[in-house]
Amino acid sequence: MKAVILAAGESTRTYPLTVSKPKALLKIANRTVIEHNLEQLQGLVEEAIIVTGQNHSIIKASLGSRFGKIKLTYALQKKAFGTAHAVLAAEKMVSDRFVVLMGDDLYERKDIQHCIMKYPCVLTAIVHDVSSFGAVASKEGVITSIQEKPKDSSRGLANVGLYVLDKSIFPVIKKLKKSWRGEYEITEAISALSKKEKISVETAGFWFPVTYPWSLLDANEAILREASAENVDCTIEKGSTLKGNVMVGKGTLIRAGAYVEGPVIIGENCDVGPNCYIRPYTSIGDNCRIGNSVEIKNSIIMDNSSIGHLSYVGDSIIGENVNLGAGFIVANLRHDESEVKSVVKKKLISTGRKKFGTAIGDGAKIGIRTSVYPGRKIWPGKTTLPGEIVKEDVE
Repeated sequence: MKAVILAAGESTRTYPLTVSKPKALLKIANRTVIEHNLEQLQGLVEEAIIVTGQNHSIIKASLGSRFGKIKLTYALQKKAFGTAHAVLAAEKMVSDRFVVLMGDDLYERKDIQHCIMKYPCVLTAIVHDVSSFGAVASKEGVITSIQEKPKDSSRGLANVGLYVLDKSIFPVIKKLKKSWRGEYEITEAISALSKKEKISVETAGFWFPVTYPWSLLDANEAILREASAENVDCTIEKGSTLKGNVMVGKGTLIRAGAYVEGPVIIGENCDVGPNCYIRPYTSIGDNCRIGNSVEIKNSIIMDNSSIGHLSYVGDSIIGENVNLGAGFIVANLRHDESEVKSVVKKKLISTGRKKFGTAIGDGAKIGIRTSVYPGRKIWPGKTTLPGEIVKEDVE
């Protein structure tokens, strides 16, 4: 059996993190989103066909030709004409049943297995607002229709972008007309197919869509919650404390006075401390430097980044090769304690979170004593002046 993983999207809603890389290659708990999904597919499929677009070279270079026991091949979607068009790009590479899933959402193995057993099948989840998803209508466990991003914002059953199909879907896709969004929608193809044959509905036990930068924090917390303590060929100095499930990678040094409260994952060849506080649900990538008296809480720090002494990072995502100067502070809570808002595609929206700090793109260099308002973001390669107060996004 094969899987078709859709990873061709531009992902503008996750800017600034995806200005410099595809969303499928963003890391959660020190592993890319697409690698998390490939891990769940182990033993279920022999081959994964990854549909790419303008990001083809970077995804192929990152993943190569094999992940564990799964052979990796690539199909190119030359123009971004929607999810159905992306599935069509893999038509000549599949021969029987296949699993389709989004390359930038997180799924769980047992849900995929259940869908395979109920083939043909669509995976769904109950959400509070179906207007951001495909709304699924069903009767007695069988689909009656799917409507992509309906105007109704009520609670309902959402399509989560995972399907088990066969080649009968391709003639249906070829007859589609573009939707109001100017795309060929896989949801419309599924809805049309459901008029010809019964398509089962399965409800997901685990699903995290990576829609916005702060979506990574929810997924990171869920993954770390299930993690187990593991320390491999690292150095933990006397006087440091590791409490709970803490994973420390090869070659990493935890200096005296560091207090690490799990669940936390720290990658390889990092230098942490002395006298710092790493709080729960924090992921620190490879080759990172966490300075003296730094506090990090519920955050993702990606590879090769440095956080200078006397800094605070809370409920934030820091990209690769970022340098935060000494005394950096991010505010992650509004004075009125209302939900933090952030600008996405030039619109100010609610994050749905009471606490959210910042998202900083790859290669940014932040001046000493910079302070950032809640929900403000900094684009890749940008800089701030010493003592600067970031009240608006730095693009």
